[in-house]
Amino acid sequence: MASPTARATVRVRYAETDQMGVVYHANYFVWCEIGRVEFFRQLGHDYRSMELEDDCHLPVVEASCRYRTPARYDDEVVIETRVKLLRGPIVKFGYRLLRIGAENEVILAEAETTHICVDRNMQKRNLPSRYAEAMRETMTAQE
Repeated sequence: MASPTARATVRVRYAETDQMGVVYHANYFVWCEIGRVEFFRQLGHDYRSMELEDDCHLPVVEASCRYRTPARYDDEVVIETRVKLLRGPIVKFGYRLLRIGAENEVILAEAETTHICVDRNMQKRNLPSRYAEAMRETMTAQE
């Protein structure tokens, strides 16, 4: 059975921080994208094939993020990604962004993105079955 949560790690770059040395808020959504790409890769799929071979694109139609603790330059950030909802062409991902320390992990932020599956002409379509089945399997593992 597939793991319900995929994990990816990034290290905060200086360019991602603001004048106060805190990660600029929009960068969390870049990290969510890294998490989604790694989620598909850990399922044995990749975004490039999904787009080129299956004409399946997943634009973001809604995004939210609850910031809890600031991330700073050189922090190691773990992105946990899971599927929260899969219904027809709609996919919702949930994310936890964590700073992992020697003795504990701190939740930096929790985010969600909602996507609509479309073809290259931006016409709504259902997610191809091989991706939908793999994603549903991770949702079953969460229960």
